Amino acid sequence: MQKGSFTLDSEVNDTNCTFCQHSSLNRYLLKATPTFLVITDHAPLVEGHLLIIPKYHYACYGDVPAELDAELFALKREVQQFLAYYYAPVIFWEHGIFRQTVFHAHLHCFPFGPIEYDLSQGLHAAVVHSQEDIRAWYSKRGHYFYMENAQQAFLFAPEMERYLPIIQGITHAVIARSGQRSWRSSQQRQEMGAPLIEATVARWRLFQQQGA
Repeated sequence: MQKGSFTLDSEVNDTNCTFCQHSSLNRYLLKATPTFLVITDHAPLVEGHLLIIPKYHYACYGDVPAELDAELFALKREVQQFLAYYYAPVIFWEHGIFRQTVFHAHLHCFPFGPIEYDLSQGLHAAVVHSQEDIRAWYSKRGHYFYMENAQQAFLFAPEMERYLPIIQGITHAVIARSGQRSWRSSQQRQEMGAPLIEATVARWRLFQQQGA
């Protein structure tokens, strides 16, 4: 596994934040770049569920500075290629503080395949054209949630009446494709996650060896 190495700066990292403590992430770490980590989720929704996390403490991606955009985009492309090669097209998802469980920016990378969002539903608040759109929203309006499929990216206002229809649509699609009877709880996913994580790690190694 490609571990990489990095040094945490106590002035910009939160000692109480799980994602700021690299020792807690070592078993899940796939790749480290100068300012980001790619890890497997500790309670994967499906095999191939990854996270892209900044090493330093930012509340959400709306808080991540523009000078990190190029590095982030390169990682997103790599993850996109990996998931498409071994699993299915990626859906990028971020809670943007709204309904976060760890208050440190982390971008979920789900190999959910084609998840369609009907624009006519009008659930989204903005179509995202660049990371600057996310920063502008966060600066002016605060919380959000974000979804990016193969065609477009969207910001949603942090309201349950917008959140639940999106989650329910994704849930039904994933359950139908995976053959699961129901959506597993976080505890169940953590208990059952080890073989999914191991399989993801093994495929990531192959992907890196192939230079894909």
